[in-house]
Amino acid sequence: MRTPFSRGRRPSAGRPTGDPGQPGGNSPRRSAGSGRARRRGGALLLGAAMVATLGLTACGSSDDDTKDAAPTGAAASFAPGTTMARLHDAGKITVGTKFDQNLFGLKNLSGKPEGFDVEIAEIITDALGIPRDKVNFVETVSANREPFIQQGRVDMVVATYTINDKRKKVVDFAGPYYVAGQSIMVAKKNTDITGKDSLAGKKVCSVSGSTPAENIRKVAPAAQLVLFDVYSKCADALKNGQVDAVTTDNVILLGLIDKDPDAFKLVGGTFTKEPYGIGIKKGDTAFRTFINDTLEASYSDGRWAKAFSSTVGKVEPNTPTPPPVDRYTS
Repeated sequence: MRTPFSRGRRPSAGRPTGDPGQPGGNSPRRSAGSGRARRRGGALLLGAAMVATLGLTACGSSDDDTKDAAPTGAAASFAPGTTMARLHDAGKITVGTKFDQNLFGLKNLSGKPEGFDVEIAEIITDALGIPRDKVNFVETVSANREPFIQQGRVDMVVATYTINDKRKKVVDFAGPYYVAGQSIMVAKKNTDITGKDSLAGKKVCSVSGSTPAENIRKVAPAAQLVLFDVYSKCADALKNGQVDAVTTDNVILLGLIDKDPDAFKLVGGTFTKEPYGIGIKKGDTAFRTFINDTLEASYSDGRWAKAFSSTVGKVEPNTPTPPPVDRYTS
């Protein structure tokens, strides 16, 4: 904000030519007018100082004023016709995320999702200049992520969304912003399952349309795969004895364990690499570049690390180095 010093600090213009402080001040009214001139000059100086102070106060904001602001992109300008310009000018955005995954995307008691994916999404929406209260999060489960993007029901998906070649045929990805690894979760008292190589004949739960479901078919073909739409149902099935194990990315399983630490445990370590990306419409290169640039900026300025430590960091105290973004050409 421009402070009004240049307009306010001109008391000399209000002095009569006969002011004794001015060269050539030989007006016959000097003695009568000098007192009034000094008073007018003092008033102008005081007024300028007050205006300047108010201007500086207006430029600063309290935490309450900025809580729902978009601090990094509110004044940004984008090339006409781009997705960034459309979203910035509309002042709102729809983001697909999970609602049942602790630490990444879990609906809280107020009905709003919270977690690492939500924090990453808000880093992007901040850069677009969109206020936090104008970001509409909609539940996006594994099976409907691509359709939601293709149909325009969401502007982007941030939902533990593994980047792979099959998906890149129908949507584009920015990132990755995190790399997970698939693992196995069993009941806390289980002793016969020690990893992927001991799943033969066991009922293993995962989610329809997910990469872990495809992976487990390959690494444990003799396992009996049971599919639900969300991982929380897999956890319930494991707790109730309907399945013997649950498989998905280790950080998702850690979130389930965090909610019920006496019921579950991980076994066998990780056996894949799952790079999480931000899904957008196929062919929107400008938007993908913008998101990649924003992610890289958050790596450098500490926002990514802060987002991780406040979410996943609750169960994984060692903050990893963020992965390099993949600026692939399609």
